Amino acid sequence: MEREIIESVDLCLPDGRLNPAAVGWTRRPLHRANLRGWGRTKRWEYWGIVTPDHIVGLVASSLDYAGVHSVYVLDRATGEETSKDAVVPLARGVVMPERSGAGTASVRGGGVAIEIVQRPDGSTIRATAPGVELGVEALLPEGHESLGVVVPWGPRRFQYTVKDVGRPVRGVLRLGGREVRIDAADSFAVLDHGRGRWPYSISWNWAAGSGPGRAIQLGGRWTDGTGMTENALFVDGRLHKIADTLDWTYDPADWLRPWRIAGPRVDIDFHPFHLKSGRTELGVVGNRTHQCFGRFSGRARADDGTWVDLSGLVGWAEDVHNRW
Repeated sequence: MEREIIESVDLCLPDGRLNPAAVGWTRRPLHRANLRGWGRTKRWEYWGIVTPDHIVGLVASSLDYAGVHSVYVLDRATGEETSKDAVVPLARGVVMPERSGAGTASVRGGGVAIEIVQRPDGSTIRATAPGVELGVEALLPEGHESLGVVVPWGPRRFQYTVKDVGRPVRGVLRLGGREVRIDAADSFAVLDHGRGRWPYSISWNWAAGSGPGRAIQLGGRWTDGTGMTENALFVDGRLHKIADTLDWTYDPADWLRPWRIAGPRVDIDFHPFHLKSGRTELGVVGNRTHQCFGRFSGRARADDGTWVDLSGLVGWAEDVHNRW
């Protein structure tokens, strides 16, 4: 049985190993990521923003030996992508707070600047890259819950993640010489907050979809065998934890074919409309990412047994492999 944590806890023991009391899941951020050591430690903030016109992805990260940052914008009508990636040796200039939802995360270098100011009522997100300027607020409504999970591979390899899905977002996107207003009534933000010490080689699936009053968060592969999952349904901001390991079915020869994600409480089809892919090979370090943006259909079951219709949610599903 997955254990719900309801009080603040340190992620690590004083010697840097995983604190056994930290293993479990939360409805709001309660972990302090007091990480120690160098070389396998990863810290990041990923924000994905879905509007009727655009999809925005922001990465601010420290992998110890490098800061890896990016700003990405997809024009949903034309399929045009605008992106800028930056690698900063030794993660110089990266600031990452120990707690999700508190403090400021910021990165700068290689033509990319991202600042995330976190407050109890929401987060102010600013990002600049060549041809792109973003200034938004990801609101945190009263009673809104997020999924926090500690995944234990062992005492020296573990990950703390917060997946905060379906945050209303408002502000301005400037793309080239054009200004686009983002309205909280029909635009949603998703946070992936990560802090941990990772194995060298790892693969994962991740899917997240948002819409008015409903959201879904699903993961796979990287949590297998740990006793934890990162699966949850959100209804009117309330989290319904799904402990089952899910079956993911998709075609690596044609990423734009429908995906299938299923389990005892999940019966979902994902219909991609755009593929974002990338591959890097730098000796012993490498990454392969296929992230599809699309629409969800199907349903998931709430804690009381009620099936919730997820048709019309918009977001992404991805397949990633890292050697890092």
